[in-house]
Amino acid sequence: MDHSRVPVLEALQEFRRRGDVVFGPPGHKQGRGADPRVAEIVGLDVFRSDVLSLNGLDDRRQSQGVLSQAQELMADAVGAEQAFFSTCGSSLSVKTAMLAVAGPGEKVLISRNAHKSVISAVVVNGVEPIWVHPKFDRERHIAHPPEPDDVRRRLEEHPDAKGMLLITPTDWGTCADIRGVARVCHEFGVPLIVDEAWGAHLPFHPDLPAWGMDAEADLVLTSVHKMGGAIEQSSVFHLQYDRVSPEALKQREDLLGTTSASSLVYATLDGWRRQMVQHGHELLDAALHRAERVRTAAADLPGLRPMGQEIVEEGLAAEFDPLKIVIDVRKLGISGMQAAEWLRAERHVDVGGSDSCRISASITHADDDATEEVLLDALRALVDRADTIERRPPVRLPEPSDLELEQAMLPREAFFAEVDHVPAERAAGRIAAEMISPYPPGVPAVAPGEVITDAVLDYLRSGVEHGVLIPDAADSSVKTLRVVSRH
Repeated sequence: MDHSRVPVLEALQEFRRRGDVVFGPPGHKQGRGADPRVAEIVGLDVFRSDVLSLNGLDDRRQSQGVLSQAQELMADAVGAEQAFFSTCGSSLSVKTAMLAVAGPGEKVLISRNAHKSVISAVVVNGVEPIWVHPKFDRERHIAHPPEPDDVRRRLEEHPDAKGMLLITPTDWGTCADIRGVARVCHEFGVPLIVDEAWGAHLPFHPDLPAWGMDAEADLVLTSVHKMGGAIEQSSVFHLQYDRVSPEALKQREDLLGTTSASSLVYATLDGWRRQMVQHGHELLDAALHRAERVRTAAADLPGLRPMGQEIVEEGLAAEFDPLKIVIDVRKLGISGMQAAEWLRAERHVDVGGSDSCRISASITHADDDATEEVLLDALRALVDRADTIERRPPVRLPEPSDLELEQAMLPREAFFAEVDHVPAERAAGRIAAEMISPYPPGVPAVAPGEVITDAVLDYLRSGVEHGVLIPDAADSSVKTLRVVSRH
């Protein structure tokens, strides 16, 4: 296919050339009504490019074929049979994908180290989650993706499951054996969905971890804004084989998706695909070398412990994305959250993630020598000034088994049940009616329907004392919890 073509961008360019005067949404009329004070900050071109697809570019029925052409080019670029764009982010794409393989009350295998958006999908869709627990790394206190044998055991226990949702890479860059998991799923006649939100770049360089479509997954979701070059909320479904119906996928997306799709998202997805096909290898090659320099330099700084290929050599993960710079900072006497706060406040460096043990920084094709040096200077300053950072009460990290809570009710039933609000000291043994997700990283410690334990309460409350945010709990201080009523 001709990857110099960018159908959405070309349609947007033609819309501007024609000078169409629109008497429908958006109300700012391509910036004519935008507040100049807003345009001064975000740029007038943002408004000029905000075009309702129905009138200016293409509609949901694809009457002009603009979107379908762009999607066909994307599929060709990454080796998928079909690709579909979503402008609602992968949080909604996960809900759509799960609905495409299982209806309310049906079973789906899900990695328990899933982000809260996945657990939200379980609640919204009403599926019964069959948790596949991740491989827990005690030394680093980090969860790596489950292995094929873990999936096999759960499918043997639940042969009526409709599919598997695998999260890889994790937020920390560790990757599953996708091909091994896919072959187990296919042996049982069910599809493998891969939430590859952090993996949009993977198809475009051979030294990166395996890409889901190449590793025999049926449906792969990517968030191109995370490691690619499209704007926030850009998401793509990649589909192959016949285990997931493209018709069902489109219908479920239509059920959940917006009817006012963003032309900005479509245009930047289209442009990023062209960039990667034409220049991706060289851009990612430079990024890989840059990441290796940063990792090596960080390893030479006292108190910092970067994570790398040893994760694979120790048999903890199948692969590791080298563009993720994950650094354990505990030897500095501080938490990753404290390190992230200090770097932002004192050096104006925003790392990509942090938790009680570590920070992470993503290196992409957009980085250059200047940003590399900014990051390294900030890390050097952190090491030099760590002893000036106020010590906080430590987070009492639970044993891995303490994070494997009993599922006593379906998440949807618990979430919508009659509830009581009980003091934390009386919550152990009760069934949670809410999600409780320590931020960062946003993986629920407690999901609706799970039985709350003293160990998890201790973890959550010590986290709050340390400064962990729990924004989705009814009481973010975790002094009280929302539980299923016994009445």
